[in-house]
Amino acid sequence: MKIGLLFGSFNPIHIGHLIIANYMANHTKLDKVWLVVSPQNPLKKYGDLINMYDRLEMAKLATDNSTSIEVNDVELRLPQPSYTIDTLTHLKEKYPQHEFALIMGSDNLISLPKWKNYKLILRDYQIFVYPRPGYENAELASHPSVTITMTPLMELSATFIRKSIAEKKNVQYFVPDAVLEFIRNKNLYS
Repeated sequence: MKIGLLFGSFNPIHIGHLIIANYMANHTKLDKVWLVVSPQNPLKKYGDLINMYDRLEMAKLATDNSTSIEVNDVELRLPQPSYTIDTLTHLKEKYPQHEFALIMGSDNLISLPKWKNYKLILRDYQIFVYPRPGYENAELASHPSVTITMTPLMELSATFIRKSIAEKKNVQYFVPDAVLEFIRNKNLYS
């Protein structure tokens, strides 16, 4: 089975993440997509990142009825900081029957040369790239391992959702109902 890995903090997970994952699972050569909840991106500041187990639970709530999108907590159990190459190596050893590919935004494709062992990633894994506004011209876009997809362009961000919640604005339809209920019940991002 060919599995696409969409890494993220999912702080919180929103419909943009789900649209990207659904597109990749149904409009590419991938059989399934695993949302990999990352404890902390080594290239980002900690900021207002909530508990990783709450983020994991929201991702599970958002994908509860999906047959092609699953949530994976592998990075929560690996040494930190979690580097993509280490996670890929671990998954390859644990699931030798699967072929793994990366899913990333065009913004991450531009920053890929900053990643640990990025040349190994390019050599050993296919990368499916979805467009991000303002990040259209990545040097690596023509690399043989890179597939630029026609995923619908999403200008929705978790930062916008967190800010909206803090300002007591309605975020219904930006996040799945079960996730919104979880956020409200735990009083997250207020």
